[in-house]
Amino acid sequence: MSQYYDVGDQTLWNPSNGASRLFMSQVSVYQAEVGLPSGIGTMKADACQIDSTTFKAFVDALLAWHRRTSHAVMAALSEGFVATVLVLAERAGIEVNWQPADCPEGGEIKDVQVPTDPDSYEEARTAALQKKARELARFMAA
Repeated sequence: MSQYYDVGDQTLWNPSNGASRLFMSQVSVYQAEVGLPSGIGTMKADACQIDSTTFKAFVDALLAWHRRTSHAVMAALSEGFVATVLVLAERAGIEVNWQPADCPEGGEIKDVQVPTDPDSYEEARTAALQKKARELARFMAA
């Protein structure tokens, strides 16, 4: 059995029920964390619609949150979910805002774990996240 994540008539992802259940649980967690709805609708008859406008706002907020969070454990816990969301955004044709993490909208950086070289650390995290999303896309059937 599997489920479908669609934008209109386009299927972005067709995961197993287990992967979908875990993903939807994480959607709820990160909606609360960033304070925005995801645009991912409820699963009905093994399919859900994604509102691309709402999803774009969620993706941008999620990525900004992830990049501002320099705590190594929080970054590790969220990386897989963020990479999955980035794959869905790319498949939906959404241009992601890769705003630098040191320019938060509210001007406040939270959950800081100070790295030895902040510039190279930020560049490495961005490159690693982009690589993870590319690798993950190969395993996400559409």
